Amino acid sequence: MAKRKVDTENRGFQTRWESEYMFTKVAGKPVCLLCGESVAVLKEYNLRRHYETKHADKNKNMDMEQRLQKAEELKRGLKSRQALFKKAKSQGQAAVKASFILAEEIAKSARPFTEGDFIKNCMIKVCDEVCPEKRQLFLNVSLSRNTIAERVDQLSINLKEQLVKKGKDFIAYSLAVDESTDISDIAQLSIFIRGVDSNLSVTEEFLALRPMHGTTTGHDLYEEVSRCVNEMELPWEKLVGLTTDGAPAMCGHRSGLVAKIREKMQEENATGELTAYHCIIHQEALCGKALKMEHVMSIITRTVNFIRAKGLNHRQFKAFLTELETEHGDLPYHTEVRWLSQGKVLQRCFELREEICLFLDSKGKDTTQLRDEMFLCEMAFLCDITSHLNAINLQLQGRDRVISDMYSTVKAFKTKLTLWETQMRKENLSHFPSCQTMKEKLSTSAFPSTQLADKIGMLAADFRRRFADFEAQKSRLELLGNPFAVDVESSPPNLQMELIDLQCNDALRAKYAAVGAAEFARFLPGTMPQLRIQAAQTLSMFGSTYLCEQLFSLMNLNKTSHRSRLTAEHLHSILRISSAQSLTPNIDELVEKMGHHQVSNK
Repeated sequence: MAKRKVDTENRGFQTRWESEYMFTKVAGKPVCLLCGESVAVLKEYNLRRHYETKHADKNKNMDMEQRLQKAEELKRGLKSRQALFKKAKSQGQAAVKASFILAEEIAKSARPFTEGDFIKNCMIKVCDEVCPEKRQLFLNVSLSRNTIAERVDQLSINLKEQLVKKGKDFIAYSLAVDESTDISDIAQLSIFIRGVDSNLSVTEEFLALRPMHGTTTGHDLYEEVSRCVNEMELPWEKLVGLTTDGAPAMCGHRSGLVAKIREKMQEENATGELTAYHCIIHQEALCGKALKMEHVMSIITRTVNFIRAKGLNHRQFKAFLTELETEHGDLPYHTEVRWLSQGKVLQRCFELREEICLFLDSKGKDTTQLRDEMFLCEMAFLCDITSHLNAINLQLQGRDRVISDMYSTVKAFKTKLTLWETQMRKENLSHFPSCQTMKEKLSTSAFPSTQLADKIGMLAADFRRRFADFEAQKSRLELLGNPFAVDVESSPPNLQMELIDLQCNDALRAKYAAVGAAEFARFLPGTMPQLRIQAAQTLSMFGSTYLCEQLFSLMNLNKTSHRSRLTAEHLHSILRISSAQSLTPNIDELVEKMGHHQVSNK
């Protein structure tokens, strides 16, 4: 005979038991109102036996009405105690949640952990003025340095757990890897992941920051990346692309990171081939050096340094510009690391060229070079072409950039270069306003249009050379960019039938026109599995290491000369929180896990 299960017998609590046995029901269990003990099984016999054994003598002289009154009185007392307990628990959880929220804000704002004490002091002072009766609630919020550090680590772990969970659904993913040095001269390896799930939703998140205390060879980089991929439980066969800064340790044919990862994928019997890219933004910046106009930039830099390096010269120059009532009141600095600064310096120097010469004359400096018409023409050209290069640089920056769109931007710029070269040879300066200004002001010599057109030709040739690896992937990128314009016959055989179905579907064509290339992939039907896989792989690819560069900026904001002893673990946690994009820490879950709170006495 099967064993009886009392929880399936639907036994209900009867109201009369409250007055007869002094019991009430709390959270589904019968609880004695007199002693607080609970009975395991909801059965009248058990309640009666408990009452007669432990409480019958105390209440034997009470009639039924007195019993009812006492039962109600005891129930009110129980509810009051429960409410007090719930309030205390609620207040405690609120204090813990507040500490998590503030820890997240401290991490995002690159503030030191000790900032929590300052915030708490401010909160208490405000409380004393606004709501002094709630002072204890604010005191209960623990914001000590150790608490903030602990909360930041917990938030980071929560984000990592979410990413690991998402990673299990990826059907394709790519990595962006870059290396830099922090304030303590420790090499830091930044790794980002861009994964695509079966719904073709893209997740682009920080994967890890690995400190490298020894050498930074290709093997060292591979060991760190491999360890990171394995820790996140990511399958090697789903790795599609790897984007780096193009350094030899990254791209070496035999012992570079790319070569090592390809070897690893072969060991894992991965069927797909790894596509390696050199950061588009980095290559675009390198292309600018093909102009070979360092002689112009060196004179500009030397002039700016003379004005800006000494405080007296700088103050006198600003006062001089104020007297002349010029549009601009100062000159910016230029640094080689910040690529966009060159364009701003050139533009300002060109606009203030006459004022700069007057100021240098007053200081007894030779301005022959700065007044030379050929130099001014080259300066005007460099100003205009750098402005165009900066414009494309800004277009390529940002998060969630689709590689096919970035390729289209570069492709368009190459076409523009061809047009500009042709127009320059004809002295058509429509797209070169500074050159147009100089041409109008030339006194004797002719504008060197042929020489400058050759410079544009050199720049175009360097673009073609540097972006040859993207040209090799042209058909793959165009398949995502505009699948309706792809030549079916030249496409891979496994995609041809699905491409014909797609290009003949008017509803999907209308959807493509409405949502654009990046979003359209999600609307590919399940009947086109090969196209969906192809789209997922392309969507997962990084076009640049922009996110890594952005992370290094965050790293330098956090690990300064004043916080140089910040541990690698805490720095990693801070950066995971501050760089999170599609993921947010589940603070309610963290509070629930803690189960209890610690009240701060500070």
